[in-house]
Amino acid sequence: MSVLCVVAHPDDEVLGVGGTLARHAADGDDVHICILSDGVTSRYDDTDAADAEIQQRRQRAEQAADTLGASVSLHGFPDNSFDTVPLLDIVQDIETEITEHDPDVVYTHHYGDLNIDHELTCRATITATRPLADSEINRVLAFETLSASEWSVPSPDNAFQPTSFVDVSDQLATKTDALSVYETELREPPHPRTVATVEKNADVWGSKAGVPAAEPFELLREVRR
Repeated sequence: MSVLCVVAHPDDEVLGVGGTLARHAADGDDVHICILSDGVTSRYDDTDAADAEIQQRRQRAEQAADTLGASVSLHGFPDNSFDTVPLLDIVQDIETEITEHDPDVVYTHHYGDLNIDHELTCRATITATRPLADSEINRVLAFETLSASEWSVPSPDNAFQPTSFVDVSDQLATKTDALSVYETELREPPHPRTVATVEKNADVWGSKAGVPAAEPFELLREVRR
């Protein structure tokens, strides 16, 4: 099986689906992570400082992917400004990744996330994975991203309502190891983006799904052939 994870920023892949990606890798699946933005340029006015941080984030993304058992590619869309570029440009980059990796399953952000880059990543992914006759993609699933999904203003048409759960009990330590690579993105409690919160969140979803630890997903599309 081939798996593609499409995210907006480095660390989103671990926060949202790190345990599941590690489980796919442990099962012998080919796992690739597509990261659309560096995730830092909006924080800097100084170009040199931004370039140095971008290089560090690339290295961290590669290290985190290696920890999960995945490969990774990084693209150059503007951080926190996906709404300033044509959606088609994002779609075409994702389509290139699909052509290269020929995934059976695609994971991406939830459409109701507070972060605009997450929202548009989901929209672009759904467009790129539309069920054409020659498509071999069987499932597209959306994951939650702590500090983006639960901070959105919920409504009946955009709240994260998971319909699928993956037991990541055996991969939770791998997920937190990969998350620790992004140490500069972690915060002090009670912020949701901490290792302790990630572990507790997996425990809560696991309890709801009847397993020790789980990652939740909303099924966006499934095609049974």
